[in-house]
Amino acid sequence: MTKPVRRVVTGHDASGRAIIQEDGAAPRVQQIGGPSGPMFHEIWNTQSTPALLDAASGEPHEDGIKLAPPKGGTRIRVLDIPPESDEIRTMSPEEAQAHFAEVGAGDASAHSGAGSRHALMHRTETIDYGIVLEGELVLIMDEGETTVRAGDIVIQRGTNHGWSNRSNANCRIAFILIDGEFAPELKQ
Repeated sequence: MTKPVRRVVTGHDASGRAIIQEDGAAPRVQQIGGPSGPMFHEIWNTQSTPALLDAASGEPHEDGIKLAPPKGGTRIRVLDIPPESDEIRTMSPEEAQAHFAEVGAGDASAHSGAGSRHALMHRTETIDYGIVLEGELVLIMDEGETTVRAGDIVIQRGTNHGWSNRSNANCRIAFILIDGEFAPELKQ
């Protein structure tokens, strides 16, 4: 069991004064990919940028957990990624696609079989800021990899990548995702 992520949301009262509108655990938490998969703590999303800043509305409604932010919008989430299991290391391309389909992104999977660098390689049309909060992860690219640890920040720019927790402890990482658009030379 992972520890809850606290979410504090501000707003305005009827007189326009700043208030704390919500203070509690992230309301949407879901494990993806079965018992060895990551735990998604969905914190907030916006449906567009610039985002509407009104007095006291809540987070825009979404059905389920989505990998990418809404078109033209943003998303912040915290992931708890457990140590990698044999289940992930031996995952078939079809299982990987089903894993990503759980978060509405089956087409993001780049696992093609024996030649893939990692079963959970994927690509999204977003810019993502990943901030490691605790633990460590290996960021795997088409060419090369690097280990990121607590305090490190990754700027993920629509590239094919995967994450592997090769340690024996959970890794907690926050992601801020912003909808993007591939330049013509990067469209597939």
